[in-house]
Amino acid sequence: MSSLKAFLNPIKIDNKEVIVSERFQEDGKPAPFIIRPVTQEENEELLRKHRKTVKKGKEEREVFDQIGYSHELAACAVVFPDLNDTELQRAYGVLGATKLLKKMLLIGEFATLAEEIRNLSGLDEDINEDIEEAKNE
Repeated sequence: MSSLKAFLNPIKIDNKEVIVSERFQEDGKPAPFIIRPVTQEENEELLRKHRKTVKKGKEEREVFDQIGYSHELAACAVVFPDLNDTELQRAYGVLGATKLLKKMLLIGEFATLAEEIRNLSGLDEDINEDIEEAKNE
């Protein structure tokens, strides 16, 4: 039987620098975003926030805002640039970290950032395929 030592001292996952765009330059070089892993606890908070119960007549159904969730998940994982910086938000004409990120990035850039965050947080990029496979069994 193993001791609890391994669980008391897990290997720390460091923040990661990622280049999501060549458009952000400093001294002639692409400026990296710095991202951090997202914990399951943070993920559950975001999932709850973007899950709503909608009533239509006597029926109730649950609706999930996948787009809002993915945008907020990405914003939560970005350490640098500081998406809460008022000067940066003012420069893009928005209020809020999530709105800033959406305004700053092009579609492909956002997809690159989101994929890096999923990988750093331990999510396999084929998770949707696994879900579909499990449904079909």
